[in-house]
Amino acid sequence: MSKTFAGIILILAVIIGLSSCEQEVTYTHSISKQEAVSQSTGNFELCKTCPPGFELTDEGICKLRSLYQQYASLKNQGVGGLKTALPEFRDGFTPQQIDLGRYLFFDPILSADGTISCATCHQPEKGFSDGLDRSVGILGEPIKRGAPSLWNVGFLKLFFWDGRDSTLESQMQGPLFSEDEMGNTPEKLLESLNSNSAYPALFEEAFPDRNNAEIKLPEIYTAIAAFETSLISLNSRYDQYAHGFHGALSKDEIEGMNVFRSFVARCAECHTPPLFTNQQLAVLGTPEPDGKPLDPGAEIPYKDGSLRGAFKVPSLRNVAQTAPYMHSGWFKTLRETVEFYTKGRGHAVPEGENLYLHWHIWEPDLSNKELDRLVDFLQTLTDESFMPKRPDRLPSKS
Repeated sequence: MSKTFAGIILILAVIIGLSSCEQEVTYTHSISKQEAVSQSTGNFELCKTCPPGFELTDEGICKLRSLYQQYASLKNQGVGGLKTALPEFRDGFTPQQIDLGRYLFFDPILSADGTISCATCHQPEKGFSDGLDRSVGILGEPIKRGAPSLWNVGFLKLFFWDGRDSTLESQMQGPLFSEDEMGNTPEKLLESLNSNSAYPALFEEAFPDRNNAEIKLPEIYTAIAAFETSLISLNSRYDQYAHGFHGALSKDEIEGMNVFRSFVARCAECHTPPLFTNQQLAVLGTPEPDGKPLDPGAEIPYKDGSLRGAFKVPSLRNVAQTAPYMHSGWFKTLRETVEFYTKGRGHAVPEGENLYLHWHIWEPDLSNKELDRLVDFLQTLTDESFMPKRPDRLPSKS
């Protein structure tokens, strides 16, 4: 593929979202027309066009558009095939619902004391994680696990590190109403939003067919889920390579990709392209922080001893932005993380634990050069070109 054609691909990938509130390609830093009007009038208006990467249909909903949609399913493509279709995606929200979710996501009104928001633990600048080994909640103390990235969550089937929820709506209720995270209650959340000067009108705009006069919990969950599904990252240098522009990757990065896909390393068998996760649970035997007992992981919600120490296989999209790594944040760098897998099966399992380690966790005996090339490749998975913009003002602060 020529560089000219590759450029056309990049332009097409962005152009779908160019009209979103008349934003420029520099989506992260631009101010929408509606927000500019709001600053002068004191009112809030919701965006009426879809975020970048989505197309507004005649029915008024936003549908994902990606070059990966031209490919066949994973079947018969082989492990880690480059031109492989994406898994099923959840879309179909209106632009207004997505934009309302954006306000809610960044607004600390969702917490019990108005001090933290969803974005406190899922910061756009840190890969929609927070850069901590364990996130800090409303009590000012570290909670049990780190915050996973939210990029491409619209594709996911399991949520939380232990996979205990299967929808975004049920997942978000965990942190919202957990005493050590956002500390709120359903009753107080509804009271805060319904008594706000701006939110009732915004919900009316986002849900025009509602029969209720006041904001209801399902509407809150739907709006936040709508925003989260707009967090699309599918235009990294790896993606450009996968679509046919082989000049997108360097020689070292291609060598790293070949190690990643090899039967020796087996990375791609769990972190399967193009999403770079197989969406399964796996027992890895990773170490816990010093002095901490083994985190039982998925054993608890699934009531299955074979899942003791099992956690969700995370997507590697934007992984270079989301250190530290693993559920406990034990590994501070990508190099430390990939080295764990070559140190021998079960080498970090605590004494007295008999875990059912995933069969892909073995002893590949990768060289230092191969580990370095793996890190080079993982850094090509970074794409934040559709980064949403933080609201300049929040309804709770107006």
